[in-house]
Amino acid sequence: MSTYIDTMHPERHDPYEDIPRDVRDFLNYLGAILNRSPRTVNAYYIDLRLFFKFLLRERGLAPSNCAFEDIDIRSVDTAAIGSVTQSEIYEYLYFLKNERHNEPAARARKLTSIKSFYRFMTVKSNRLLDDPAKDISVPSLKKALPKYLSLEESIDLLKNIQSDFYERDFCILTLFLNCGMRLSELVAIDLKDFQEDTIRIVGKGNKERLVYLNAACMDALKHYRAARAALGNLRDPQALFVSKKTGRRLSARRVQQIVDHCLQTAGLAGKGYSPHKLRHTAATLMYRHGNVDMLELKEILGHAHVSTTEI
Repeated sequence: MSTYIDTMHPERHDPYEDIPRDVRDFLNYLGAILNRSPRTVNAYYIDLRLFFKFLLRERGLAPSNCAFEDIDIRSVDTAAIGSVTQSEIYEYLYFLKNERHNEPAARARKLTSIKSFYRFMTVKSNRLLDDPAKDISVPSLKKALPKYLSLEESIDLLKNIQSDFYERDFCILTLFLNCGMRLSELVAIDLKDFQEDTIRIVGKGNKERLVYLNAACMDALKHYRAARAALGNLRDPQALFVSKKTGRRLSARRVQQIVDHCLQTAGLAGKGYSPHKLRHTAATLMYRHGNVDMLELKEILGHAHVSTTEI
Protein backbone atom coordinates (compact mmCIF):
# COMPACT_ATOMS: atom_id res chain seq x y z
CA MET A 1 0.00 0.00 0.00
CA SER A 2 1.37 3.35 -1.00
CA THR A 3 1.96 5.78 1.83
CA TYR A 4 3.03 8.64 -0.42
CA ILE A 5 5.91 9.62 1.87
CA ASP A 6 9.28 10.07 0.21
CA THR A 7 11.59 8.14 2.54
CA MET A 8 14.59 10.20 1.49
CA HIS A 9 12.73 13.47 2.05
CA PRO A 10 10.10 12.77 4.75
CA GLU A 11 8.86 16.34 4.65
CA ARG A 12 7.33 15.68 1.23
CA HIS A 13 4.37 13.71 -0.07
CA ASP A 14 2.67 13.29 -3.43
CA PRO A 15 -0.77 14.85 -4.07
CA TYR A 16 -3.58 12.85 -2.47
CA GLU A 17 -5.58 12.24 -5.64
CA ASP A 18 -7.33 8.94 -4.82
CA ILE A 19 -9.56 10.23 -2.02
CA PRO A 20 -12.72 12.40 -1.77
CA ARG A 21 -12.30 16.15 -2.00
CA ASP A 22 -13.53 16.66 1.57
CA VAL A 23 -10.85 14.32 2.92
CA ARG A 24 -8.18 16.09 0.87
CA ASP A 25 -9.33 19.44 2.29
CA PHE A 26 -9.09 17.97 5.80
CA LEU A 27 -5.52 16.77 5.19
CA ASN A 28 -4.57 20.20 3.86
CA TYR A 29 -6.08 21.73 7.00
CA LEU A 30 -3.98 19.43 9.19
CA GLY A 31 -0.79 20.33 7.38
CA ALA A 32 -1.28 24.02 6.64
CA ILE A 33 -3.32 25.21 9.63
CA LEU A 34 -2.53 22.81 12.45
CA ASN A 35 1.06 22.35 11.22
CA ARG A 36 1.00 18.57 11.60
CA SER A 37 4.01 16.74 10.19
CA PRO A 38 3.75 15.00 6.80
CA ARG A 39 3.96 11.63 8.55
CA THR A 40 1.03 12.52 10.79
CA VAL A 41 -1.01 13.79 7.84
CA ASN A 42 -0.16 10.63 5.94
CA ALA A 43 -1.37 8.45 8.82
CA TYR A 44 -4.76 10.22 8.69
CA TYR A 45 -4.83 9.69 4.93
CA ILE A 46 -4.27 5.93 5.30
CA ASP A 47 -6.87 5.59 8.07
CA LEU A 48 -9.60 7.55 6.29
CA ARG A 49 -8.97 5.88 2.96
CA LEU A 50 -9.48 2.50 4.66
CA PHE A 51 -12.69 3.66 6.32
CA PHE A 52 -14.32 4.84 3.11
CA LYS A 53 -13.29 1.70 1.22
CA PHE A 54 -15.02 -0.29 3.97
CA LEU A 55 -18.08 1.96 3.75
CA LEU A 56 -18.50 1.45 -0.01
CA ARG A 57 -18.08 -2.31 0.37
CA GLU A 58 -20.64 -2.52 3.18
CA ARG A 59 -23.16 -0.44 1.24
CA GLY A 60 -22.74 -2.63 -1.84
CA LEU A 61 -21.44 0.29 -3.87
CA ALA A 62 -18.14 -1.35 -4.86
CA PRO A 63 -17.96 -3.84 -7.77
CA SER A 64 -18.39 -7.38 -6.44
CA ASN A 65 -15.27 -8.58 -8.24
CA CYS A 66 -13.10 -5.69 -6.96
CA ALA A 67 -10.40 -6.44 -4.39
CA PHE A 68 -10.80 -4.44 -1.19
CA GLU A 69 -7.57 -2.49 -1.70
CA ASP A 70 -8.65 -1.52 -5.23
CA ILE A 71 -11.98 0.05 -4.26
CA ASP A 72 -12.17 3.57 -5.73
CA ILE A 73 -13.47 6.09 -3.16
CA ARG A 74 -13.11 9.28 -5.19
CA SER A 75 -16.87 9.39 -5.85
CA VAL A 76 -17.73 9.71 -2.15
CA ASP A 77 -19.22 13.20 -1.88
CA THR A 78 -20.25 15.43 1.05
CA ALA A 79 -23.76 13.98 1.08
CA ALA A 80 -22.43 10.42 1.38
CA ILE A 81 -20.04 11.46 4.13
CA GLY A 82 -22.93 13.12 5.97
CA SER A 83 -25.09 9.99 5.67
CA VAL A 84 -22.66 7.84 7.67
CA THR A 85 -24.30 6.50 10.82
CA GLN A 86 -22.98 5.64 14.24
CA SER A 87 -23.86 1.99 13.55
CA GLU A 88 -21.65 1.95 10.45
CA ILE A 89 -18.71 3.26 12.47
CA TYR A 90 -19.28 0.50 15.04
CA GLU A 91 -19.35 -2.03 12.18
CA TYR A 92 -16.05 -0.61 10.98
CA LEU A 93 -14.48 -1.06 14.42
CA TYR A 94 -15.75 -4.65 14.45
CA PHE A 95 -14.18 -5.14 11.00
CA LEU A 96 -10.84 -3.76 12.26
CA LYS A 97 -10.85 -6.17 15.19
CA ASN A 98 -12.08 -9.34 13.50
CA GLU A 99 -10.94 -9.06 9.89
CA ARG A 100 -7.87 -6.84 10.19
CA HIS A 101 -6.94 -8.15 13.64
CA ASN A 102 -6.01 -4.66 14.81
CA GLU A 103 -5.04 -4.31 18.45
CA PRO A 104 -6.88 -1.75 20.65
CA ALA A 105 -4.18 0.89 20.10
CA ALA A 106 -4.53 0.63 16.30
CA ARG A 107 -8.34 0.72 16.49
CA ALA A 108 -8.16 3.73 18.80
CA ARG A 109 -5.92 5.59 16.35
CA LYS A 110 -8.19 4.83 13.39
CA LEU A 111 -11.26 5.96 15.33
CA THR A 112 -9.45 9.15 16.33
CA SER A 113 -8.86 9.85 12.63
CA ILE A 114 -12.58 9.53 11.93
CA LYS A 115 -13.54 11.68 14.91
CA SER A 116 -11.06 14.39 13.87
CA PHE A 117 -12.33 14.33 10.29
CA TYR A 118 -15.97 14.73 11.33
CA ARG A 119 -15.07 17.47 13.77
CA PHE A 120 -13.50 19.30 10.82
CA MET A 121 -16.61 18.70 8.70
CA THR A 122 -19.00 19.98 11.39
CA VAL A 123 -17.11 22.53 13.47
CA LYS A 124 -14.27 23.89 11.35
CA SER A 125 -15.74 23.93 7.85
CA ASN A 126 -19.50 23.78 8.62
CA ARG A 127 -20.08 21.33 5.79
CA LEU A 128 -22.18 18.99 7.96
CA LEU A 129 -24.65 19.53 10.79
CA ASP A 130 -24.34 16.17 12.56
CA ASP A 131 -21.27 14.28 13.74
CA PRO A 132 -21.89 10.49 13.84
CA ALA A 133 -18.58 9.84 15.64
CA LYS A 134 -19.04 12.39 18.43
CA ASP A 135 -20.42 10.02 21.07
CA ILE A 136 -18.34 6.96 20.22
CA SER A 137 -15.76 6.16 22.89
CA VAL A 138 -12.20 5.34 21.97
CA PRO A 139 -11.32 1.68 22.80
CA SER A 140 -9.79 1.37 26.26
CA LEU A 141 -6.05 0.77 26.22
CA LYS A 142 -3.88 -1.17 28.58
CA LYS A 143 -1.55 1.28 30.26
CA ALA A 144 2.04 0.11 30.47
CA LEU A 145 5.20 1.84 31.61
CA PRO A 146 7.71 2.60 28.84
CA LYS A 147 10.44 0.02 28.29
CA TYR A 148 14.07 1.09 28.52
CA LEU A 149 17.55 -0.40 28.69
CA SER A 150 19.43 -0.44 31.95
CA LEU A 151 22.77 1.35 32.19
CA GLU A 152 24.56 -2.01 31.90
CA GLU A 153 22.55 -3.01 28.82
CA SER A 154 23.26 0.36 27.21
CA ILE A 155 26.99 -0.15 27.71
CA ASP A 156 26.77 -3.70 26.32
CA LEU A 157 24.94 -2.39 23.26
CA LEU A 158 27.72 0.10 22.48
CA LYS A 159 30.44 -2.47 23.15
CA ASN A 160 29.06 -5.14 20.82
CA ILE A 161 28.46 -3.31 17.55
CA GLN A 162 29.27 -5.45 14.51
CA SER A 163 28.95 -3.44 11.33
CA ASP A 164 30.64 -2.70 8.00
CA PHE A 165 30.28 0.99 8.92
CA TYR A 166 31.13 0.89 12.61
CA GLU A 167 31.71 4.63 13.10
CA ARG A 168 28.29 5.53 11.72
CA ASP A 169 26.34 2.92 13.66
CA PHE A 170 28.20 3.68 16.90
CA CYS A 171 27.39 7.38 16.43
CA ILE A 172 23.69 6.63 15.77
CA LEU A 173 23.39 4.62 18.98
CA THR A 174 25.38 7.18 20.98
CA LEU A 175 23.08 10.02 19.91
CA PHE A 176 19.98 7.96 20.65
CA LEU A 177 21.23 7.00 24.12
CA ASN A 178 22.51 10.46 25.08
CA CYS A 179 20.18 12.94 23.38
CA GLY A 180 16.81 11.19 23.57
CA MET A 181 15.83 12.16 20.04
CA ARG A 182 13.05 10.56 18.02
CA LEU A 183 13.83 8.33 15.06
CA SER A 184 12.42 10.90 12.59
CA GLU A 185 14.53 13.61 14.23
CA LEU A 186 17.76 11.63 13.92
CA VAL A 187 17.13 10.76 10.27
CA ALA A 188 16.51 14.42 9.39
CA ILE A 189 19.76 15.78 10.90
CA ASP A 190 21.92 17.81 8.51
CA LEU A 191 25.52 18.89 8.96
CA LYS A 192 24.39 22.51 9.26
CA ASP A 193 22.37 21.65 12.37
CA PHE A 194 25.54 21.51 14.50
CA GLN A 195 27.12 24.52 16.15
CA GLU A 196 30.02 23.90 18.50
CA ASP A 197 28.64 21.57 21.19
CA THR A 198 24.95 21.89 20.35
CA ILE A 199 22.59 20.35 17.82
CA ARG A 200 19.39 21.87 16.46
CA ILE A 201 16.63 19.28 16.38
CA VAL A 202 13.35 19.76 14.51
CA GLY A 203 10.63 17.85 16.35
CA LYS A 204 6.90 17.37 16.08
CA GLY A 205 5.01 20.27 14.57
CA ASN A 206 8.31 21.63 13.22
CA LYS A 207 9.22 22.82 16.71
CA GLU A 208 12.93 23.46 17.07
CA ARG A 209 15.03 22.84 20.15
CA LEU A 210 18.73 22.96 20.98
CA VAL A 211 20.32 19.98 22.70
CA TYR A 212 23.82 20.10 24.16
CA LEU A 213 26.19 17.31 23.19
CA ASN A 214 28.27 15.64 25.87
CA ALA A 215 31.82 14.37 25.39
CA ALA A 216 30.66 10.92 24.28
CA CYS A 217 28.54 12.42 21.49
CA MET A 218 31.28 14.81 20.38
CA ASP A 219 33.83 11.99 20.22
CA ALA A 220 31.47 9.69 18.28
CA LEU A 221 30.66 12.48 15.82
CA LYS A 222 34.34 13.27 15.31
CA HIS A 223 35.19 9.70 14.34
CA TYR A 224 32.10 9.26 12.19
CA ARG A 225 32.64 12.51 10.28
CA ALA A 226 36.17 11.41 9.41
CA ALA A 227 34.87 8.07 8.13
CA ARG A 228 32.04 9.80 6.28
CA ALA A 229 34.46 12.18 4.55
CA ALA A 230 36.45 9.19 3.30
CA LEU A 231 33.41 7.95 1.36
CA GLY A 232 33.99 10.58 -1.31
CA ASN A 233 31.12 12.00 -3.37
CA LEU A 234 27.78 11.72 -1.60
CA ARG A 235 24.33 11.86 -3.19
CA ASP A 236 22.98 13.73 -0.15
CA PRO A 237 25.99 15.81 0.97
CA GLN A 238 24.07 17.72 3.67
CA ALA A 239 22.67 14.63 5.39
CA LEU A 240 24.54 13.56 8.52
CA PHE A 241 23.79 9.84 8.34
CA VAL A 242 24.25 8.33 4.91
CA SER A 243 24.44 4.92 3.31
CA LYS A 244 27.95 3.62 2.69
CA LYS A 245 26.75 2.00 -0.53
CA THR A 246 24.61 4.74 -2.12
CA GLY A 247 25.73 7.92 -0.36
CA ARG A 248 22.09 8.84 0.26
CA ARG A 249 20.45 9.86 3.53
CA LEU A 250 19.50 6.85 5.63
CA SER A 251 15.77 6.17 5.76
CA ALA A 252 13.96 5.65 9.04
CA ARG A 253 13.48 1.98 8.13
CA ARG A 254 17.22 1.51 7.55
CA VAL A 255 18.05 3.04 10.94
CA GLN A 256 15.53 0.66 12.54
CA GLN A 257 17.31 -2.24 10.86
CA ILE A 258 20.69 -1.00 12.11
CA VAL A 259 19.40 -0.70 15.68
CA ASP A 260 17.76 -4.15 15.49
CA HIS A 261 21.00 -5.71 14.27
CA CYS A 262 23.03 -4.04 17.01
CA LEU A 263 20.55 -5.21 19.65
CA GLN A 264 20.84 -8.73 18.30
CA THR A 265 24.65 -8.80 18.35
CA ALA A 266 24.57 -7.46 21.92
CA GLY A 267 22.23 -10.26 23.00
CA LEU A 268 19.34 -7.85 23.58
CA ALA A 269 16.97 -9.02 20.84
CA GLY A 270 13.49 -10.22 21.72
CA LYS A 271 13.04 -7.82 24.64
CA GLY A 272 10.85 -5.31 22.83
CA TYR A 273 13.60 -2.72 22.40
CA SER A 274 13.53 -0.34 19.43
CA PRO A 275 14.81 3.14 18.44
CA HIS A 276 11.97 4.69 20.44
CA LYS A 277 12.90 2.58 23.47
CA LEU A 278 16.40 4.10 23.20
CA ARG A 279 14.70 7.50 23.59
CA HIS A 280 13.04 6.20 26.76
CA THR A 281 16.43 4.91 27.88
CA ALA A 282 18.11 8.28 27.38
CA ALA A 283 15.44 10.02 29.44
CA THR A 284 15.66 7.48 32.25
CA LEU A 285 19.46 7.50 32.37
CA MET A 286 19.57 11.31 32.40
CA TYR A 287 17.09 11.38 35.27
CA ARG A 288 18.68 8.59 37.31
CA HIS A 289 22.37 9.09 36.64
CA GLY A 290 22.73 12.56 35.13
CA ASN A 291 20.99 14.69 37.77
CA VAL A 292 18.69 16.15 35.12
CA ASP A 293 15.38 17.35 36.57
CA MET A 294 11.95 16.84 35.02
CA LEU A 295 11.61 20.31 33.49
CA GLU A 296 15.02 20.07 31.86
CA LEU A 297 14.10 16.63 30.50
CA LYS A 298 10.90 18.04 29.05
CA GLU A 299 12.91 20.58 27.02
CA ILE A 300 15.55 18.04 25.96
CA LEU A 301 12.94 15.54 24.75
CA GLY A 302 10.76 18.17 23.09
CA HIS A 303 7.60 17.27 25.02
CA ALA A 304 4.72 19.73 25.01
CA HIS A 305 3.67 18.78 28.55
CA VAL A 306 5.72 17.70 31.55
CA SER A 307 3.12 15.02 32.31
CA THR A 308 4.35 13.13 29.24
CA THR A 309 7.90 13.31 30.54
CA GLU A 310 6.86 12.10 34.00
CA ILE A 311 5.64 8.78 32.60
